[in-house]
Amino acid sequence: MTWQLLANNFLSPPILFFLLGIFAALVRSDLEIPQPIAKLLSYYLLVAIGLKGGAELNQSGFNIQIVLALGAAMFMAAAVPVYTYFILRVRLSAADAAAVAATYGSVSAVTFITAAAYLQQLGMSYGGHMIAAMALMESPAIVIGVLLFHWLGKPENDDPEGTPWKDLFRDSFFNGSVVLLIGSLLIGLVSGERGWTEVAPFADDLFKGVLCLFLLDMGIVAARRLKDAIGGGLFLVGFAVLIPLVNAAVGIGLAMLVGMPAGDALLFTVLCASASYIAVPAAMRLAVPDASPSIYLTMSLALTFPFNIVLGIPLYHGVITWLWS
Repeated sequence: MTWQLLANNFLSPPILFFLLGIFAALVRSDLEIPQPIAKLLSYYLLVAIGLKGGAELNQSGFNIQIVLALGAAMFMAAAVPVYTYFILRVRLSAADAAAVAATYGSVSAVTFITAAAYLQQLGMSYGGHMIAAMALMESPAIVIGVLLFHWLGKPENDDPEGTPWKDLFRDSFFNGSVVLLIGSLLIGLVSGERGWTEVAPFADDLFKGVLCLFLLDMGIVAARRLKDAIGGGLFLVGFAVLIPLVNAAVGIGLAMLVGMPAGDALLFTVLCASASYIAVPAAMRLAVPDASPSIYLTMSLALTFPFNIVLGIPLYHGVITWLWS
């Protein structure tokens, strides 16, 4: 069953466009999507997924199942950066370990969106509250990573007051992607089914086409960083592939424990296994300037992101299908 899911995922247009982007970069084609357009595409995807999630949440309402799911999301956002920090300290400096830990404790919205499109292709539903779970998981890991760096990594005579905490919290909890996603979710929640019907031609019919273009751009960017990722050594390459599997296994266990439906379980697992390459770099440049972006950004974007969207999503789905049957 898992092999069939892998094959179907490979043949889906969004993944094929991602692979096309990788191919274009490897053969040094001049194919490129201008960054303002790529940013606009990402904004569209966040708005579309937020509106849909809000509309579905309007229909389902809140219950104990949703509260447990959101609690599990917050737990993973806090736990992952802690245990990954200590693993990373075996080979990395305190600054780099904190940045990478925050990266893998936070989440990738694009990986989530790709998984949502994967579920849509299979005709499987998921709860709108999973959009809220994604938003809740994005920021706490950043703050925990910085705290770990200050408590465990910096010399005792170093001045912790030098950290611009006000700017850090603003960039962590009110960065553009979080504001747009939560705002779209609330708009979808308030406007309900009527509002979703009005925006569906924009937010639903165009979704997969825009996702194809965005993943084309992501393939180009990921391939250009692949050389740096491989040059980081077997430890970093192994971490970028194995830790998502560990986090996914923990996520599946939590999903079973709180009784998530299969569709919600897959999205939660994907969130646990993903790594940020947008919110965390922006915050780490501010809070931990000694950390090297060539390590944490390259690991998440050039290794973990391609692994998850090409192999991880169908693999996690295969395991969930087997366990939930």
